[in-house]
Amino acid sequence: MDTAEFESRLEVILKREIEGCTGLVSAERLSGGASQETYRITIDTAQGHRKVCMRRAPGGVVVQTETRVAPGLATEAKLMACARAVGVPEPQVYYVLEESDGIGAGFIMEWLDGEALGARIARAPELESVRSRLAYECGQVLARIHGIDLDATGLRDKLETAPPEYFVNQTWERYKLLNTPQPMIDYAGRWLMDHLPKDYESTLVHNDFRNGNFMVNSQGINAVLDWEIAHIGDPMRDLGWICTNSWRFGRTELPVGGFGEYADLFAGYEAESGKKVDPDHVKFWEVFGSFWWAVGCLGMAEHYRSGPDKTVERPAIGRRSSECQVDCVNLLIPGAVKLVEPEVRSGNLDMPRVDELVISVRNFLRDDVMSVTTGRTQFLARVASNSLDIVDRELSLGARHRADELARLEALLGMEGDLEALRWALVNSLRDGSCALGDPALIEHLRTTVVNQIAIDQPKYSGFRTALANAGL
Repeated sequence: MDTAEFESRLEVILKREIEGCTGLVSAERLSGGASQETYRITIDTAQGHRKVCMRRAPGGVVVQTETRVAPGLATEAKLMACARAVGVPEPQVYYVLEESDGIGAGFIMEWLDGEALGARIARAPELESVRSRLAYECGQVLARIHGIDLDATGLRDKLETAPPEYFVNQTWERYKLLNTPQPMIDYAGRWLMDHLPKDYESTLVHNDFRNGNFMVNSQGINAVLDWEIAHIGDPMRDLGWICTNSWRFGRTELPVGGFGEYADLFAGYEAESGKKVDPDHVKFWEVFGSFWWAVGCLGMAEHYRSGPDKTVERPAIGRRSSECQVDCVNLLIPGAVKLVEPEVRSGNLDMPRVDELVISVRNFLRDDVMSVTTGRTQFLARVASNSLDIVDRELSLGARHRADELARLEALLGMEGDLEALRWALVNSLRDGSCALGDPALIEHLRTTVVNQIAIDQPKYSGFRTALANAGL
């Protein structure tokens, strides 16, 4: 449907369901939200303009999948209401969209002001006093979530149960369906299966509680967001996820979201729940967090290929899989690595060269388009320019990186072939268990390959710096 029809249908809903609403003023889709759409909606009332929020499936269309723990937007709204009832900071849900409303799946809720950008929560000077107690508060909030009575609320019948083995296998199978050979993902999957937690109390798991998925104001956390992959399982999953390096926003020295320490997170959880936290148990889920998000990033690229929302954001997120893979390297197989040298690009055989074309378009997006746009358009222009940075580094480093990878694979596997065939041979040997995880040649190959890939995809990522430090570089 076009914008006018969408807004007309939305206005009917708002006037019917939001007390005091006399009309729709505007509906602005916000930047970010790669999995679901988020809108800031301004409505008219007798007292003046008022803001509400809408969360909607991309394009209004729910993509059915059997390989992802996803309760659906209606259950997500119920989760928020149940959490709010036990003292978890949440906006009030006003209305869950019906099929007859004609704008797709989603719900409308209270608008709350606060900071939700993870990088700002981790770094903004005005939040310094909040950060000092935020890890402890995260522990408290998670304990309240995990204490929700699944039977009394009716949530047990609406959520999938995913014990560690099931969830690792589910994530691994989801990756296999993407049909791409990424040996470090298979290595991490094997390691996780060898180190599964055995003793835990099954509870509600938010499954995406991290810096960037809760909102903070001057008082602390004022909203927990994005319940779209909640399930029933091991509660330590949530504690490990918020410590995963992807959500530290470059502040690797502060493992809890880039703002706090493990000890404070655990203390808040123990004070609220009365249950002792095992750091090794949490560490398993920290490894799993990088494994899970490595697969999730690849899934975003697949959604670009096959889904209804073909924005420039999705393939860009796909390339972030190497960030998570280098985090797995740093957690499981740190050590020496050799970086490839960039190719010298010169000559006038082609005028302009391909790299010059790429750089010119990147600079146009970054210097011209971003300066005259705002909101989501500006955000996507930044994403597009960053994608062209990746293309430029690929032109400089990619050929030598892949030639070295091929040579290592031939030596490791004792066979010749093209790069894709040998990657698949290694992946299959990891999956069937014929390749020993402790093989020094395997470890050296995986570490070197992944670290050189992140040098292309995102050399500013903190995990790359950690890998270089581990290698003494």
